[in-house]
Amino acid sequence: MTEIQATEDFELLLEHQNEPVHLRRGAVVEGRVLTINPDWTFVDIGYKSEGIVATEELRRADGTLRVQEGDQIEVLVERIRGEDGLVRLSFAKLLQSRAWERILAAQKDGQVLEAYVVEPIKGGFAVEIEGVRAFLPFSHAYLEPPRERNQIVGKTIKVEVLSASRRRNNVVVSHKNVLEKEREARRRALLESLEEGKVVEGTVSKILDYGVFVDLGGLDAFMHLSDLSWGKVRHPEDLLRTGDRLRVKVLSVDREKGKVKVGLKQLTPDPWEKVAEKYHEGDRVSGRVVSLTSFGAFVEVEPGVEGLIHISELSWTKRIRHPRDVLSVGDQVEVVVLKVDPEARRLSLSLRQVEPNPWEILVENMPPGTVIEAPVKTITDFGIFVEVTKDIDGFIHISDLSWGRLEHPSEKFKPGDMVRAVVLKIDPEREKLALGIKQLTPDPWTVAPEKYPVGSTVSGRVTKITDFGIFVEVEEGLEGLVHVSEISQERVKEPAKLFEVGQEVKAKVLRIDPERKRLSLSIRRYQEEAEKEAYLGESTGRAGVTLGDFLKEAAQSK
Repeated sequence: MTEIQATEDFELLLEHQNEPVHLRRGAVVEGRVLTINPDWTFVDIGYKSEGIVATEELRRADGTLRVQEGDQIEVLVERIRGEDGLVRLSFAKLLQSRAWERILAAQKDGQVLEAYVVEPIKGGFAVEIEGVRAFLPFSHAYLEPPRERNQIVGKTIKVEVLSASRRRNNVVVSHKNVLEKEREARRRALLESLEEGKVVEGTVSKILDYGVFVDLGGLDAFMHLSDLSWGKVRHPEDLLRTGDRLRVKVLSVDREKGKVKVGLKQLTPDPWEKVAEKYHEGDRVSGRVVSLTSFGAFVEVEPGVEGLIHISELSWTKRIRHPRDVLSVGDQVEVVVLKVDPEARRLSLSLRQVEPNPWEILVENMPPGTVIEAPVKTITDFGIFVEVTKDIDGFIHISDLSWGRLEHPSEKFKPGDMVRAVVLKIDPEREKLALGIKQLTPDPWTVAPEKYPVGSTVSGRVTKITDFGIFVEVEEGLEGLVHVSEISQERVKEPAKLFEVGQEVKAKVLRIDPERKRLSLSIRRYQEEAEKEAYLGESTGRAGVTLGDFLKEAAQSK
């Protein structure tokens, strides 16, 4: 060996002795970032040659650099000398290796990891955990599916490892599981902190027909419809909307079942506690119609205090079938307080008593016996209604329309006819006014004995034909019977063959009984007398000679 060769071998030995013992392929070394270029980053690892790392490996998923010049970093040795004499290093492989260790450990013991959401893919999202690509199913991305499903893209989220296989390079994670556990932890902590009577803030999270759920910050409390307001609420949406922020009072806490009930109305005093002091019978108050039912209208006289106007208290005169005939929801009305019952939380009101009772006025202005003139308004089978005033109708029963017999009121009257009638009776409590037309003229039976004495001749119209005789109307309200035996000198078996309804006949008055309203007539006797007079007239040859004259002349001739 020459001296020169020995010197070279000794220098080479010194170089190897100065090299770090751990600098070998696959070793992990620490170095200082010297320069960062677009393609390569130079790192001082304490070796005679600098190490280089592909700058792309130092970028996060969002494109930003993980390190800056001067930072200390750990890298993995891939090749000790490259063609350029530099040590090839890898940051990504070291990151992935360690990431896999954490991923597998997290799968085993349930640790929570951070993941960067890269992009949406089929069925979910691609996420990155320290350089390791993982899959986040859409069903595990949220607690509740949002309107904008990609809202987590570009964000770092907490995940739980569902499954992991380094050999197949496959990782599946869940963000939902982490959120549920966090929510449950908050819920339990919040549940422990709540006490009855405590006032808390929350957000309306869900609205049902019978109440709402209020999110108190991880715990959903229920508020029943009846606890929204001291007044009546038909539906929660009349007062609240999803997302509304509000203060509520804790009513009950069931830590075993994890249930909390809250109320909104309990933040203000119960208005019914002072109702007896503020409202008295006879008071006039104003309010707003809040609801209508078949039996009346509810009026809010102040927030939380509603009174009922029964359908019977809506009008003095109108026949109201349903309150909506006179009122609408939202109407402002003035009412009179009828009764106050704070214990039963009832307030009885009247709309009609704001005005004078027209029936009482009618009693003063139209006592029985007063004659009025009014138009016919309605005709029924049992009588007619006439419009006495704008608000009050009077009724004339069919039996008071005429002294005569009527089959139906329409035989004599029609709507719009002006009629004169007399007030018979007024009943303000029952709101009834009875009138009569026939009472304007005397009862024909009271003057019949003087007007139609026994033996007098009457004319009339046949009104009815029966097997036992015919009925004859002598005048309106005065009807007599011609018995079958008084129809003719000959025996009559079927009067209907001899007479027609409406036929004019003459008859003699046989008997009259005003009290029983009976009048007996005889056509037979009228005919006999007529025949006798005709016979006597022919015998004397003089028309108009009486039976007395005939007998007198006969005596003188003798």
